[in-house]
Amino acid sequence: MSSIFDTLGLSGPTGRWLIGLVAIVILTFLLTRRQRTVRDTRAKQAAPEFENVVIKLEDNLHGASGQIAVQPWMETSEVKAVLAAITADGREARFVGGCVRDALLHAPVTDVDIATPEPPERVIELLAEAGIKAVPTGIEHGTITAVVNHHSYEITTLRRDVSTDGRRAVVEFTDDWRADAERRDFTFNTLSATPDGHIHDYFNGIHDLSNRVIRFVGVARDRIAEDRLRVLRYFRFIGALGMHAEDRRELEACAQAAPYLDQLSGERIRDELLKILASDMKFDVVRMMQDHGILAHILPEAGPPDALMRLKWLETAAIKFASVAPDAIRRLAILLDTDMAGATAVADRLRLSNAQRDKLVDLVAPRWTAEPFVGDVEFDQVLHRLGRERAVDLMLMEWARRLVTDSRLAREETEAWQRLIERSEAWQEKVFPLRGRDVLDLGVPPGPEVSRLLDAVEAWWLEGQFSADRAACLEKLRQELDSAH
Repeated sequence: MSSIFDTLGLSGPTGRWLIGLVAIVILTFLLTRRQRTVRDTRAKQAAPEFENVVIKLEDNLHGASGQIAVQPWMETSEVKAVLAAITADGREARFVGGCVRDALLHAPVTDVDIATPEPPERVIELLAEAGIKAVPTGIEHGTITAVVNHHSYEITTLRRDVSTDGRRAVVEFTDDWRADAERRDFTFNTLSATPDGHIHDYFNGIHDLSNRVIRFVGVARDRIAEDRLRVLRYFRFIGALGMHAEDRRELEACAQAAPYLDQLSGERIRDELLKILASDMKFDVVRMMQDHGILAHILPEAGPPDALMRLKWLETAAIKFASVAPDAIRRLAILLDTDMAGATAVADRLRLSNAQRDKLVDLVAPRWTAEPFVGDVEFDQVLHRLGRERAVDLMLMEWARRLVTDSRLAREETEAWQRLIERSEAWQEKVFPLRGRDVLDLGVPPGPEVSRLLDAVEAWWLEGQFSADRAACLEKLRQELDSAH
């Protein structure tokens, strides 16, 4: 009995070749359709907030544009006063950068930046004529800060780069909005909006933002060469906004620029690194930075980020306590694989504040090893010595480390950690009744002996569960002084 292939004349070598070719074409079609379906579904899930944005394509010179409803932050009396002042000569002013991006994402807008073709000296004059304080915060780059009712607004003159060295740029001012947008880092940061909500989009930023795709303006290598901090900003937006790094060449350009990151100032690295750590850290962005060699050049003390991701889970999803929230310094501490000297070196290199330095060192080289089954009396002493905040930090870090070893901790241990956090939140600070003046009044000269005596009495007071009053503590102080002689 002849088969259907014999009937169609496809039983020979040529027929088998044709059948194989048809199968490949069909398979390719099905895979392409599946990829398109997945991409479209992801885009819809990623940015449903864009449903109410009217977008239209214009000619190639002007790119695309959009229209959004006027936002409350656009209509404050302070913003209106600034706009009225700098447009007094009839020249246009627009909102630019992050405030436009965040408005499209329905995210809170905290910093309102404005651009104008007016030169900075004229901006100062216009603000002064309107009775608005003008601070030349970056006048060489065209930036003036307007201060109205204690609210600050950065106003920057349109500019283009004349030369760059990877850290700073020499600019010249222009009245070309597209040229100003072209010097920015990512397409979704090139957006500018008029006060009535009309968005100008020269580089398909709305489309990339809608699809949660991070894309450099132009050639990634060129943009990074202009300012290498853009490498860290690239990962910050991935972690904070959940952006997809779809162009592998851009990710490779970031990796290739990593050896030059140590040429940036500690302050600039600190600001971006802490923003990354304070973010949702989507796509395990810290591990991504480590895998591509970024951390090795800005934070060589970093260890594997496994405990960091467990800590993030505790802070944001696993438990709900008023005292537990994401904390960049706590996250930095658990990421480090170093000692007290190493933590101090990190703090110095990143130019951390004194408070940040003290916290980082305390967490990397703790005075207490957190233990879930600690007794109430001992834990109260820990709370007195360290304070509630530091105790909770150390408990969360140790809890996270144990989750790396065993992701399914015993129920008793999990409940014990939560009980300690509850106890810390209910803790009422106890004040030790004595001060250094009390020791000096007994004739002890200033010096180490004052601290030794106070510490001895305080240890006794702690052992008594804070029950001794001032009179009892003074009597104990006299006894300690007598025994010392």
